Amino acid sequence: MTPTVYDVIVIGGGQSGLAVAYYLNRAGLNYVVLDASDNAGGSWQHYWHSLRLFSPAQWSSLPGVLMTGGPDYYPTRNETIDYLRKYEEKYKFAVQRGVTVKDVKKAEGRFDIVTSKGAYQSKTVVSATGSFANPWVPELPGRDKFKGKVFHSTAYKRPDPFKSQQVAIVGEGNSGAQILAEVSKVAQTFWVTSKPPKFLPDEVDGRYLFDAATQMYEAKKAGREFTPPSLGDVVMVPPVKEARKRGVLERAYPPIDHFTDLGIMLVNGQELLVDSVIFCTGFRPALNHLKGLALNVSAGKVATVATRSAEVPGLWLVGYGQWTGFASATLIGVGRSAKSTVEEIKEYV
Repeated sequence: MTPTVYDVIVIGGGQSGLAVAYYLNRAGLNYVVLDASDNAGGSWQHYWHSLRLFSPAQWSSLPGVLMTGGPDYYPTRNETIDYLRKYEEKYKFAVQRGVTVKDVKKAEGRFDIVTSKGAYQSKTVVSATGSFANPWVPELPGRDKFKGKVFHSTAYKRPDPFKSQQVAIVGEGNSGAQILAEVSKVAQTFWVTSKPPKFLPDEVDGRYLFDAATQMYEAKKAGREFTPPSLGDVVMVPPVKEARKRGVLERAYPPIDHFTDLGIMLVNGQELLVDSVIFCTGFRPALNHLKGLALNVSAGKVATVATRSAEVPGLWLVGYGQWTGFASATLIGVGRSAKSTVEEIKEYV
């Protein structure tokens, strides 16, 4: 029996993979989405339980279906998972779950995809694995001697285990601010940041990312420069506003120099005695499955022209952040990248 050679294989069935599938459906291309998870919902299934999106529902939607809640409601983690599950069901995307892609190779103009469920072949590949599977924690001296516990935000689910502890929250972004807001209700917290946190005005949230993406697109067409807002500034979602009222956001400590037996030594020479350290220090793109293509990886990124690989014809990367499209790692932002990607794939195939 001759194996199926797909027009497109999409690796990753989270928000980016589903956005690409939406446009592949419309383009009439023969495709399959391979997802390692047994359930729909992408990386949202693994975030802390109280997480809320920093964009209101109306601005947190994939192409074709608005998330319910309107212009002033910030969806929860569970609501986001439910939205993605229903989105997948509505469009009957060709998703195969429980399939872990181990390697991707290319020979004679076709891609060979090695997976936990056997081999696949395709004319093109879209990598849409995001970065959740590749959390980043800085290497700091003395960690092996620290008697407390060290976590990345990926391991944080709820504040209860930290009750009555002294806890350092490391990271000045949205994850750090939201986890700080929650843990500070049950523990003594220290907010440790590499630079002073920046807070967006109360009325500014993720809906402005969509406006900025549109402005950037129009400026590029007109040959003008446009500097987008920073995606790292803290959005004042309700839990963070509540923490501000309690004075939790008023003091941020300088970066860690090294661990001590009972805590952390800061770069200013101050030691903080802590039981736990939670690193909200972000992620690096999860690209290990592409090792067989021998791509040049620099700072966790590969060279692209928009979303198209600059090195391997037939390969696209969607949803990894700024280098694959402004706000492309967000629900509202990935749609534009997915649409342009499928347009290029259709022409290529």
